[in-house]
Amino acid sequence: MSVALAIKNKLAALSPRHLSVDNESHKHSVPENSETHFRVEIVSEAFAGVRAVQRHQKVYQLLQEELAGPVHALAIHAYAPDEWQGDAPASPDCRGGSRN
Repeated sequence: MSVALAIKNKLAALSPRHLSVDNESHKHSVPENSETHFRVEIVSEAFAGVRAVQRHQKVYQLLQEELAGPVHALAIHAYAPDEWQGDAPASPDCRGGSRN
Protein backbone atom coordinates (compact mmCIF):
# COMPACT_ATOMS: atom_id res chain seq x y z
CA MET A 1 0.00 0.00 0.00
CA SER A 2 1.30 3.47 -0.80
CA VAL A 3 2.12 5.84 2.05
CA ALA A 4 -0.47 8.33 0.74
CA LEU A 5 -3.19 5.68 0.86
CA ALA A 6 -2.15 4.63 4.38
CA ILE A 7 -2.41 8.28 5.46
CA LYS A 8 -5.89 8.60 3.92
CA ASN A 9 -7.07 5.39 5.54
CA LYS A 10 -5.85 6.41 9.00
CA LEU A 11 -7.23 9.95 8.80
CA ALA A 12 -10.63 8.49 7.92
CA ALA A 13 -10.94 7.87 11.67
CA LEU A 14 -11.64 11.62 12.00
CA SER A 15 -14.69 11.31 9.70
CA PRO A 16 -13.50 14.13 7.44
CA ARG A 17 -15.90 16.13 5.31
CA HIS A 18 -12.93 16.94 3.09
CA LEU A 19 -9.59 15.16 2.89
CA SER A 20 -6.75 15.78 0.48
CA VAL A 21 -3.39 14.02 0.80
CA ASP A 22 -0.79 15.27 -1.66
CA ASN A 23 2.61 13.70 -2.13
CA GLU A 24 4.95 16.67 -2.57
CA SER A 25 8.14 14.63 -2.53
CA HIS A 26 8.87 15.50 -6.15
CA LYS A 27 9.44 19.11 -5.04
CA HIS A 28 12.35 18.07 -2.82
CA SER A 29 15.80 16.52 -3.12
CA VAL A 30 14.73 12.91 -2.85
CA PRO A 31 14.88 9.94 -5.25
CA GLU A 32 12.22 9.72 -7.94
CA ASN A 33 8.91 8.16 -6.78
CA SER A 34 9.64 8.86 -3.12
CA GLU A 35 6.87 9.17 -0.55
CA THR A 36 8.53 11.33 2.08
CA HIS A 37 6.90 14.79 1.94
CA PHE A 38 3.14 15.22 2.23
CA ARG A 39 0.57 17.97 2.47
CA VAL A 40 -2.75 17.21 4.16
CA GLU A 41 -5.94 19.26 4.01
CA ILE A 42 -8.54 17.91 6.41
CA VAL A 43 -11.92 19.29 7.45
CA SER A 44 -13.58 17.51 10.34
CA GLU A 45 -16.11 18.14 13.07
CA ALA A 46 -13.45 16.65 15.38
CA PHE A 47 -11.60 19.97 15.08
CA ALA A 48 -14.50 22.18 16.20
CA GLY A 49 -13.47 24.21 19.23
CA VAL A 50 -9.98 22.68 19.18
CA ARG A 51 -6.80 24.77 19.01
CA ALA A 52 -4.44 24.29 16.06
CA VAL A 53 -1.78 22.54 18.15
CA GLN A 54 -4.32 20.01 19.40
CA ARG A 55 -5.57 19.41 15.86
CA HIS A 56 -2.03 18.63 14.74
CA GLN A 57 -1.56 16.34 17.73
CA LYS A 58 -4.65 14.35 16.70
CA VAL A 59 -3.21 13.91 13.21
CA TYR A 60 0.26 13.04 14.55
CA GLN A 61 -1.26 10.42 16.85
CA LEU A 62 -3.03 8.70 13.96
CA LEU A 63 0.06 8.84 11.73
CA GLN A 64 2.75 7.98 14.27
CA GLU A 65 3.84 4.89 12.30
CA GLU A 66 4.32 6.88 9.09
CA LEU A 67 6.07 9.73 10.89
CA ALA A 68 8.46 7.27 12.53
CA GLY A 69 9.29 5.75 9.17
CA PRO A 70 8.92 6.94 5.62
CA VAL A 71 7.41 10.42 6.16
CA HIS A 72 10.04 13.11 6.58
CA ALA A 73 7.76 16.16 6.35
CA LEU A 74 4.04 16.66 6.86
CA ALA A 75 2.23 19.95 6.23
CA ILE A 76 -1.11 19.87 8.04
CA HIS A 77 -4.01 22.19 7.24
CA ALA A 78 -6.78 21.16 9.67
CA TYR A 79 -10.10 22.96 9.80
CA ALA A 80 -13.47 22.71 11.50
CA PRO A 81 -16.31 22.73 8.93
CA ASP A 82 -17.31 26.34 9.68
CA GLU A 83 -13.71 27.51 9.06
CA TRP A 84 -13.21 25.82 5.70
CA GLN A 85 -13.11 28.26 2.78
CA GLY A 86 -12.51 25.65 0.08
CA ASP A 87 -8.72 25.75 -0.08
CA ALA A 88 -5.61 25.94 2.07
CA PRO A 89 -2.32 27.77 1.57
CA ALA A 90 0.06 26.21 -0.93
CA SER A 91 3.31 24.71 0.28
CA PRO A 92 6.41 26.86 -0.23
CA ASP A 93 9.08 25.81 -2.68
CA CYS A 94 11.88 23.65 -1.33
CA ARG A 95 14.92 25.72 -0.40
CA GLY A 96 17.24 22.99 0.82
CA GLY A 97 19.21 20.02 -0.35
CA SER A 98 20.63 19.74 -3.83
CA ARG A 99 17.56 21.27 -5.52
CA ASN A 100 19.20 24.72 -5.42
